[in-house]
Amino acid sequence: MAELNELFASLPRLKLVAFLDGCSEAEFLVIADLCELNKSTLSKAMTVLETAGYLEVTKGYVGRKPKTWLALTREGRTAYHAHLATLTALTRKAGENASEA
Repeated sequence: MAELNELFASLPRLKLVAFLDGCSEAEFLVIADLCELNKSTLSKAMTVLETAGYLEVTKGYVGRKPKTWLALTREGRTAYHAHLATLTALTRKAGENASEA
């Protein structure tokens, strides 16, 4: 069985990646609100995932307001899907074990 990805062991990072898997990109404050993460926690999670190459960060402006958009990279999306597949395999293994008992 494949290994679980330690980068997704943190709940804020897992929430961020799961949210971004459902869209092409999202604005920082929208993510913070919908994932129920404070800005500091989201920023830390963002930094770890960006450093790992899993997240692309784009900064810009809407009018005069600075904005930050986040998107999963191809590598990040692949790593997240592999993590989910490993969790699914682990769940399946438990189910098979329970039916044998």
